[in-house]
Amino acid sequence: MIFNKDKQRRKESAAEHRKCMVSRREFLMYSGAAAGSVSMMSVTLFPGTSQATETNARVVGYPRKLLGKLSELGMNEPLYFNYPDDGRNSQAILVKMGVPAGGGLGPQQDVVGFSLMCTHQGGPLTGNYKVVDEHRVLGQCPFHLSTFDLRRHGIIVSGQAYESLPQVLLELDGDDIYAVGIMGLLFGRTDNLISQQEA
Repeated sequence: MIFNKDKQRRKESAAEHRKCMVSRREFLMYSGAAAGSVSMMSVTLFPGTSQATETNARVVGYPRKLLGKLSELGMNEPLYFNYPDDGRNSQAILVKMGVPAGGGLGPQQDVVGFSLMCTHQGGPLTGNYKVVDEHRVLGQCPFHLSTFDLRRHGIIVSGQAYESLPQVLLELDGDDIYAVGIMGLLFGRTDNLISQQEA
């Protein structure tokens, strides 16, 4: 008998508890309405202090650097170069992989360029380009074994890195291959384009 009374009290307590609870559906509906009403509101913390000024945008352009000729690239034979300058952490690789890749250049879209500095702690990836069946990887990093997939914009495959390798943007002009930019931030830099004094 005592067991049944205790069980009944627990049921009543749970029912009372649910009265103050909001279901997941209700929460989403209420929060969406609240967010919509807040986004329509304009807030000025100190009236009369907001001032708009016209400024010029800073346009930054990467240098256009000749890397080599498409017809002279050997299959899976890396070409090493520095880009966008000769400063620290600017080492990069250009390779014709024989398989299509994200951002690939040429008739087969198989020529790509990437930074040679691991995005985790800047380990050098020079000499670590590997061909395994249809896979093309750069790594393992000598520091913490990070490996990157060059077919898929240099995404991390394994290891400690959490960012893709910066990809060198390429342009084909006739048979000439040019580096024209970088997608991603080079390891150890706050800006890919540094002044000659910092290089």
